[in-house]
Amino acid sequence: MFYYISGKLALLQPGFAVLDAGGVGYRLTISQNTYDSLPRSAADAQKEVRLYTYMAIREDDLELFGFASETELSSFKMLLTVSGVGPKAAISILSLLTPEKFALAVCTEDQKTISKANGIGPKTAARIILELKDKLMKETPPQKANESIAVAITQQGTSQGRMSEAQDALMVLGYSRAEALSALQGLDVSSMELEDLIRAALKKLMK
Repeated sequence: MFYYISGKLALLQPGFAVLDAGGVGYRLTISQNTYDSLPRSAADAQKEVRLYTYMAIREDDLELFGFASETELSSFKMLLTVSGVGPKAAISILSLLTPEKFALAVCTEDQKTISKANGIGPKTAARIILELKDKLMKETPPQKANESIAVAITQQGTSQGRMSEAQDALMVLGYSRAEALSALQGLDVSSMELEDLIRAALKKLMK
């Protein structure tokens, strides 16, 4: 029904935002990532905000969801295609992970990271990976999928060159690309020497 809503931010709290558009206050359920992206200072309060929307209709309820980017909205819709995953579970995952990090977790089969979202257990995380991995790769050209993973790694403060070298070294040792990426995720590459980075990744892989 609505593709996006633009208006002044009348109210912002963790979990929801109210946009004043044409004198109508629209209440939108939002993720933590969208919340973090919205202005909070008095100086920015009068600026127009745009949120991309999704309307969930149930028998006795109607709920409007808002997203700071079309990418986050796309991730939300994709999550809803997974059996047993509803809007609340999808928002929970996107509150923990940005769309890029969510794609990275799915592509590397990082069940542990996905299951850290509130209300998401290991079985649900495994189902999300099972049902979305191939779909994600089909809907996203390989080049763009690789770019998404690279963006996620960069956002974690890593050095892409050093990360690539460490990944190649782990693959020479017999680990798959997915295993290497998963082991390197979260390490502070910018402050570690290549040898220390490989050693830390190996410790994670041998647990």
